[in-house]
Amino acid sequence: FGFDFGYGGGNQMPQQDPVGMGTGVVISEDGYIVTNAHVIYDSQNGYELASEISVLLGDDTYTAETVGYDVDCDLAVLKIDAEGLIAAEFGNSDDLKLGEDVTAIGNPLGFELRNTVTRGIVSGLNRNITINDKTMNLIQTDTAINSGNSGGPLINKYGQVIGINSSKMSNTYYGEASVEGICFAIPSNKAADVVEDFINYGYVKGKPQLGITCRDVTADISQMYGMPVGVYVIEVSEGSAAETAGLKKGDIITAVDDVEITTSVELT
Repeated sequence: FGFDFGYGGGNQMPQQDPVGMGTGVVISEDGYIVTNAHVIYDSQNGYELASEISVLLGDDTYTAETVGYDVDCDLAVLKIDAEGLIAAEFGNSDDLKLGEDVTAIGNPLGFELRNTVTRGIVSGLNRNITINDKTMNLIQTDTAINSGNSGGPLINKYGQVIGINSSKMSNTYYGEASVEGICFAIPSNKAADVVEDFINYGYVKGKPQLGITCRDVTADISQMYGMPVGVYVIEVSEGSAAETAGLKKGDIITAVDDVEITTSVELT
């Protein structure tokens, strides 16, 4: 399984919309698919949610709709108009043992290497890893996971999905240090709970949300436009805590409980 997507909108206006690729897992006969949120949502470069998502399944291409996504847990659910698909079987990630054999399937570096299979072991469990200011509890593996593998399955010896491949360590994490074979996957039990919420509600339940879309007002932007440094409110979600509290589009948040904040990370 693989798909590509194009980013449109967001806060940047590129001359040509960028296109990316990733991997996913079919989870139902009627076309529900799980992948990583970062595959369809770019939170680093300002493109935000992909404007179009195409799914390549066998020799057939489908247009996918986004059912739900959450960048904090790095998971997303898509839906394609298809019937009679073979859904992956999910295993119990709590039963994983150190040294257990695992296999990853994905599309590293694009469709030319589509359906690449790599093999390794479970190198660590319950790793609390911070990526892009988001801390997640992950499975560590030395199975090769590269760009394009994101959202694909990590599989145990019984053919069950026990993780959704998410990220890897690289030399950029530690400067000059050489980094090899340190990759991470989201445990299947965590993914299953999030997927159920997406399908039933469209969002992750039991998670506090302020209810705004925002961007940072940096020192440069502040000087250029005469705004205070802080967090600019782009949009307020209807019925959210932010709307109830009176926040409006165009507001700039500069402090919370008299504690000064200058970035969205500090706000969170």
